[in-house]
Amino acid sequence: MQQHLPSGTIPPHPSRPSRSGTFTGRSRTLTGLVAAAAATAGLLLTGLAPGAQAADNPYERGPAPTNASIEASRGSYSTSQTSVSSLAVTGFGGGTIHYPTSTADGTFGAVVISPGFTAYESSIAWLGPRLASQGFVVFTIDTNTTLDQPDSRGRQLLAALDYLTQRSSVRTRVDAGRLGVMGHSMGGGGSLEAAKSRTSLKAAIPLTGWNTDKTWPELRTPTLVVGADGDTVAPVATHSEPFYESLPGSLDKAYLELRGASHFTPNTSDTTIAKYSISWLKRFIDNDTRYEQFLCPLPRPSLTIAEYRGTCPHTA
Repeated sequence: MQQHLPSGTIPPHPSRPSRSGTFTGRSRTLTGLVAAAAATAGLLLTGLAPGAQAADNPYERGPAPTNASIEASRGSYSTSQTSVSSLAVTGFGGGTIHYPTSTADGTFGAVVISPGFTAYESSIAWLGPRLASQGFVVFTIDTNTTLDQPDSRGRQLLAALDYLTQRSSVRTRVDAGRLGVMGHSMGGGGSLEAAKSRTSLKAAIPLTGWNTDKTWPELRTPTLVVGADGDTVAPVATHSEPFYESLPGSLDKAYLELRGASHFTPNTSDTTIAKYSISWLKRFIDNDTRYEQFLCPLPRPSLTIAEYRGTCPHTA
């Protein structure tokens, strides 16, 4: 549901006095006409304001956000889910689609999420209903094998997006022009690969990502890199930080380093990951500037944030 600013009213223009300093009958008549016209204009503006706001950003979904709303375990949308068998798809290993049950707001942006090395969909399943309840269609997937490398996982993320938008039972709920990718570990490395291959993607979020390729100057997709200060599998010094630093300086990008976290922190429900993932996806998939407040000014270090870097204000 879009949020609209209340319309103002236009005050009536004052009548002009006659040269003698008194109001003539003619001037009173003119005053009444002007006031009526002003009132009519006010009514017209009131009626047009919602449409004008909608035209500015037709992709806003849900009520105006607050810290409480994006930190909550569920957002404002009720959700449903549907399973996708690996036997029914090609290019990836099936998974689960989570989506808002209401169609009153039209179509939604969508994101596909890949698990990491040796892991299954269950390891990133918590993100499905959490993100979907904020107004996205979310596809948490299994990969072809648990040993697939980042380049393969990147291709599988794109195959899953294509299935979601072209063949899935919820394809009519998805805006195929507003898509993003996420992933954990090698799935995070895969999200960078997917964004490199398909520059039309609106957002990418690698979660404690792993990849032998450390430099990504070719990316054109707004990217939030999430690392963990206690990661010994993909240490931030050799993975997340180089990923972030190599992204183009002109790109909307951010680096979030979780405090007191490990490589496997993204495998269980985490409020900090959810809060900034929601804000990033809303800001760049939905172009919803109501979420800019959570990204700029840059979040300060806290009990859960060891470091946050980024480009502010955002340009997209």
